[in-house]
Amino acid sequence: MADRSEVLAGRILVVAFEGWNDAGEAASGAVRTLKDVLDVVPLHEIDPELYYDYQFTRPVSSFDDDGRRILSWPGAAFYGPRSPGHGPKVPHSMAEDAEMQVSGHNESNIYLVLGTEPSRTWKAFAAEIMDAALAADIGTIVFLGSMLADVPHTRPITVFAASDNPLVRRQLDIERSTYEGPTGILGVLGDAAEQLGIPTISIWASVPHYVHNAPSPKAMLALIDKLEELVDVTIPRGDLVAESAAWESGIDALAADDEDMAAYIEQLEEQRDTVESPEASGEAIAKEFERYLRHREKPGDGGPVTGQG
Repeated sequence: MADRSEVLAGRILVVAFEGWNDAGEAASGAVRTLKDVLDVVPLHEIDPELYYDYQFTRPVSSFDDDGRRILSWPGAAFYGPRSPGHGPKVPHSMAEDAEMQVSGHNESNIYLVLGTEPSRTWKAFAAEIMDAALAADIGTIVFLGSMLADVPHTRPITVFAASDNPLVRRQLDIERSTYEGPTGILGVLGDAAEQLGIPTISIWASVPHYVHNAPSPKAMLALIDKLEELVDVTIPRGDLVAESAAWESGIDALAADDEDMAAYIEQLEEQRDTVESPEASGEAIAKEFERYLRHREKPGDGGPVTGQG
């Protein structure tokens, strides 16, 4: 295991946004899972009037538990561990606490940013998030993203970790992304963080593009698995394991009634198995990876896998 003594020794901010960087709602779903199992409270909330075009990202009308109509506005919030005296903690039984709370050396060092990708004034938005990160003394930022790709739903979800920071790459033995092209808010935040001297890590999951309209719990799980590995914590999965199996079974059922879809999935499986087989040459693997990257660089495919968001 890589030496994490410098990179991940302090406070860790985990970031995800709904929108261009969030195919299958995998990235936002992973951070929402963390929010549900961590004892965190909002430390800073973004004013949506400054950063959102409501004709592009509209507020949502719904009813609360008392039957009153409410509006939920797009926005983003910065969450941190509950401080003593900061509101009542929701009571749990000891068994529930043991099973449904994050545990490990870093559990009290995890902060979160979760929201919708803004539609304007990204530089000011990034500056506001960085101010909150500096105020919370964040040591490392981990960005979660997901993108649509030519991958089969029947195989493990491909996860790619990268960093533009040399120290991070050396200590965690991860790569630097070579992507160049359109970027999302994660790329803007990553650039702002590195300029301030806050090291960053990007973790991206690939979501099968032929099921792009549905949330992908399998991709959420893959991101949580990788995050757990890097930050050295144990994260409860809740219902995600069962939901992932149901998601895969549902797609199997659809493919069983669609010969073209079944044939296409079989083709993707063969490509994936060929690349991962022990007999595959280094050249074949490199060519397949380059083809994969070229596809991911196309705008509108759910966002590229890259340290630049």
